[in-house]
Amino acid sequence: MKINAQGLYYRDLNERIRNAVESGTNTIELDNVNGQYFIGDGLNKPVTITINGVPGNDLAAFMNGATIIVTENAQDNIGNTMNAGKVVVHGHAGDVLGYGMRGGRIHIRKDVGYRVGIHMKSYQENKPVLIAGGNAGDFFGEYMAGGVLILLGMFSDNPEKDKHGFLFGTGMHGGVIYVRGGVDESRLAKEVGVFEVDDEDRKNINEMMSEYCKDFGLDPTVILNERFVKVLPRSKRPYGNMYCPMPK
Repeated sequence: MKINAQGLYYRDLNERIRNAVESGTNTIELDNVNGQYFIGDGLNKPVTITINGVPGNDLAAFMNGATIIVTENAQDNIGNTMNAGKVVVHGHAGDVLGYGMRGGRIHIRKDVGYRVGIHMKSYQENKPVLIAGGNAGDFFGEYMAGGVLILLGMFSDNPEKDKHGFLFGTGMHGGVIYVRGGVDESRLAKEVGVFEVDDEDRKNINEMMSEYCKDFGLDPTVILNERFVKVLPRSKRPYGNMYCPMPK
């Protein structure tokens, strides 16, 4: 099914999408998308939505099983509190990606903005994964509580810029961040440290990169020919003493 989104108010566009999904449509292609908000929010059926254009904020918020493919760039707040499913963005994306994300995958081909992975979390086998192929802004992995972030620093629109910004991992107290080629430790928050990957990490990275490369038609051997490091929190309660001092 095709929908021409040109000039459509975001509420009208989303109503048409929901009606199509409820009627049993499995694939939807949206043409001429230009900043409409909330596309795919709350969808809990295995529909695939291809977006031609640039969707607005809160793409795939609260999504629970759908797949969204963006052929160009995307804006902020992708995957806000997302439970399951996948978002694939073939360009770059904005700030606050994966806020409170609880499951599913977000694959970004190029650069991402600030506060990516903020408050990501996991529960038992439900572990969200967010992979950025380019560079990232400040506060990458801020307050991260679970799941996996991967930063490749390879496919940037601005290759002269640093791979990541300042205050990397601020308040991080769970999960793991993998970075291809290492990190600038002078830009790390004091709550996190850099460690070598082990065999289990390598297995996980290989599996995640295989799926990522399949989505973008990339050769995984090119990505995996460089070492990865992992960034982990030094404490599960990085600010505990500020609010509730531990007894001596």
